[in-house]
Amino acid sequence: MAQLDSASPSEGEGCPFEPGREHHFTADDESGIRTAMMCAERAAAAGDVPIGALLHVDGWMFEGWNEKEARPDPTAHAEMIVLAQAARVLGRWRIGGTLYVTKEPCAMCAGAIAAARIERLVFGCSDPKGGAAGGVIDLLASPVLNHRVAVTSGVLADETSAQLRAFFAARR
Repeated sequence: MAQLDSASPSEGEGCPFEPGREHHFTADDESGIRTAMMCAERAAAAGDVPIGALLHVDGWMFEGWNEKEARPDPTAHAEMIVLAQAARVLGRWRIGGTLYVTKEPCAMCAGAIAAARIERLVFGCSDPKGGAAGGVIDLLASPVLNHRVAVTSGVLADETSAQLRAFFAARR
C-alpha cells in the first residue's frame, strides 16, 4: 500500500480549535483528510451520510466510509470499518497509527479508537450534536481511559462541513 509523504507544518485556517488541541497541521494531514473526503463521496453515492476515514499504519493505508444504510448495520461507521480492516490484515487489535476522519468521531468510534490504541486522530469538522473528541464530550481526554490519543481537529473543516451540508441539502 502507498505511504503519505511528509511535509512541514502549516497553520490551520478558519476553524475554532478546542483548548488543548493541536493548532497546527501538516500537508500529510490535509492529504489524509482529502483522501477521507473521497471515501465519503462513496458513502454519499450509496445513500449513506458522507463520512470517510483513512488509517495509515506500518506503511499500510486502509480506507472506509459509512455503510450503515448499505449493510444495514448501526455500527458500520467509517472509523469502525477501517479499524476492523486493519485488525484483520495486521492480525492484531492493538493497531496504532494515524486515523484521518472527515467528521469528529461519535462516542462509539472514540471508544474503539482508544481500544485500538490509535496513536493520533486527525479530523475535519466538529460534530456539535454527537462529537466525542471535544465537541459534545471529550472521551479521548478522559483520565479513566488507559490509552491517550493525540488529536488534531479542524483540518479542512470548512470543506468537510460543506460536504456534509451538501448531502443533507440534496435530501430536503
